Amino acid sequence: MPNKFEVFWGEISPCEHLVQIYDQEDAFMDSLEGFVSGGIRKGDGVVVIALPKHLENLEARLRSASVDLRLARLTDQYIPVNAEAALKKFLVNGWPDENRFTQFVTSLITRAAGNGRRVRAFGEMVAVMWEQGHQGATVRLEHLWHQFCHRETFSLFCAYPKSGFTEEASASIKQICAAHSKVVAADGCGLAE
Repeated sequence: MPNKFEVFWGEISPCEHLVQIYDQEDAFMDSLEGFVSGGIRKGDGVVVIALPKHLENLEARLRSASVDLRLARLTDQYIPVNAEAALKKFLVNGWPDENRFTQFVTSLITRAAGNGRRVRAFGEMVAVMWEQGHQGATVRLEHLWHQFCHRETFSLFCAYPKSGFTEEASASIKQICAAHSKVVAADGCGLAE
């Protein structure tokens, strides 16, 4: 029986570009688990570009929820990618190169879309860049993702730890939220007001 997170995440539409700004790591992981398991159970291809610690935690949660990760990986229904390694594939002098980004993401989305599947992707690269102080490059990357998501018709979920917003946090959070179509509630099972 699906939990409340899977129900919420199972009903997102293509071209959604959602963001969650979280205080608690567990709330974020609940959201990520619901997003990924909801997609896999629905038959979607799921790309997860995250920090290694989050990939490990996610996979432990998915195994506990009886998601067959071995089969999902074999069929490219689940594609995990290290966020820090991914950034090295398309950043040039700390700025996202549009052509390299497009090639990198096209490869992942094409694999995940095998057998005519709908695709959903999670990206934590933006949070990594933001935390490193590359705010302009982060906003640029969000816009590249947004354009790509609409062109290729897949849903995209991003998440940022609230602790990464230090100077003028309120203005920075508004800027990040404005780059997305919807803001996910802190508990990950609804939309923020």
